[in-house]
Amino acid sequence: VSPLKKLEQLEFSLDSVTDLSSPSVSSSSPAVATFSCVNGVTELRFLQSDSAHCFTFDLASAQLFKLGLVQFICVSDSSESSEEKSFSHGVNIKFRNEKDSKDFCDSFEEWRKEALVQGSSLPNGTVSANRSKFDDKIEASSAKMYFHYYGQLLHQQNMLQDYVRTGTYYAAVMENRSDFAGRVVVDVGAGSGILSMFAAQAGAKHVYAVEASEMAEYARKLIAGNPLFADRITVIKGKVEDIELPEKADVLISEPMGTLLVNERMLESYVIARDRFMSPNGKMFPTVGRIHMAPFSDEFLFIEMANKAIFWQQQNYYGVDLTPLFGSAHQGYFSQPVVDAFDPRLLVAPPMFHTLDFTQMKEEDFYEIDIPLKFTASMCTRVHGLACWFDVLFDGSTVQRWFTTAPGAPTTHWYQIRCVLSQPIYVMAGQEITGRLHLIAHSAQSYTIDLTLSAKMWGPGASQGGILQSSTCKFDLKEPYYRMSQPQAYPAAQEPPLQPQEQLNTQGIQIQNDDLEDELLQQPPQNTSAQL
Repeated sequence: VSPLKKLEQLEFSLDSVTDLSSPSVSSSSPAVATFSCVNGVTELRFLQSDSAHCFTFDLASAQLFKLGLVQFICVSDSSESSEEKSFSHGVNIKFRNEKDSKDFCDSFEEWRKEALVQGSSLPNGTVSANRSKFDDKIEASSAKMYFHYYGQLLHQQNMLQDYVRTGTYYAAVMENRSDFAGRVVVDVGAGSGILSMFAAQAGAKHVYAVEASEMAEYARKLIAGNPLFADRITVIKGKVEDIELPEKADVLISEPMGTLLVNERMLESYVIARDRFMSPNGKMFPTVGRIHMAPFSDEFLFIEMANKAIFWQQQNYYGVDLTPLFGSAHQGYFSQPVVDAFDPRLLVAPPMFHTLDFTQMKEEDFYEIDIPLKFTASMCTRVHGLACWFDVLFDGSTVQRWFTTAPGAPTTHWYQIRCVLSQPIYVMAGQEITGRLHLIAHSAQSYTIDLTLSAKMWGPGASQGGILQSSTCKFDLKEPYYRMSQPQAYPAAQEPPLQPQEQLNTQGIQIQNDDLEDELLQQPPQNTSAQL
């Protein structure tokens, strides 16, 4: 007998049940609570012993609120689509003792989980209409924009044309054919389906390509146009939190990395897929991720950021004084992490890293990431902030391959990211820099970043740990400053483009000018005072 079948046979005695819609009219009388599954719908029923009246709740939308050790309120959502949550009906329930209330709560949680995964009885690839865990933690507007973005071919092309990214994935799969040959593979967030086709090329028995955006239709079309492995790939449109698969996976493959590794919060879906679909001792590609950090000095970037708010220092902008907003504008610009590729010689200390093991981490571990910082300055300079990048490991059975976005390495579409402090700190060579990088996930599929950097005392007394200077700033990873995408400055006067022949002649003229210049330099100056 299944655990739920055993629970279905249980009855929970209640001291009283009161209808919340009309507590003054309805009587508070003893009752019995039971759980059941009727035609695929899980229900909770409260049957009053002194009457035939029964309160019924669909567990897919029911919620339980604890008022005390033995007293609860059970309510049911009136609408899943309403902006503000409201409830259609509810009851106040009271148990006779604490043990009965605990047993009921345990059963309620088991049955509610069953209600949220009723999609398992649906055809493969069909998503249950029940609200998923993804919807509970991610705001609808953010999810809509996110899936719209990745549902467009131009953005998929941008990722496919990142040959460092795509080439590394191809090499990691092909170098570890033994991990894929004859195995069941799940591609989490498949996009165009390119990784699914890599797995099929490596000999996968079957690949389930899970994609929640409209890109799933393009993936089906692309895979169908490659008949060599089309019959071994099934595209499933839906979220990994919602869909069901007919079999367990031997390998998970995905490209869940965002800016600073964790942006977009897809790593959470990656580990949810691990818990739901991967068989014991299965493989994950990628396996481990690392966030690398180092303090940097970039006077040009700092001045550029500071100058952005100069506009708000105008005291007579069409008769309006803009200065009251200068402070807010200045703070706003420095709350944007800078995404660009920078010279690694800007780093002022050897980097450190923080490891995220995708095979071990729980989904909740990504909600808050706290990284203590400690560096030793290698030069005397001003520290303008913290530079960050990431790498991931494909821990195959045959070859271990790293993919990096480090400065100085071949540039990827992730570039690097820098958190610029509004108040730089000064350091001496050999001085210790400490601090904290604190990431807190929010419902817009990104993170709030709190950064603190401090320079410890230099010279006598430094061993006692005194802080000489400190700087703190808050950033929103959702709203970065894409420095690489800014338009280049154009010269004041635009000349029409030259024809190829004219360009060739220009080169010849330039040579003649150089010869003439050399000739003039060889002649002694005449009438110098008149020229002056």
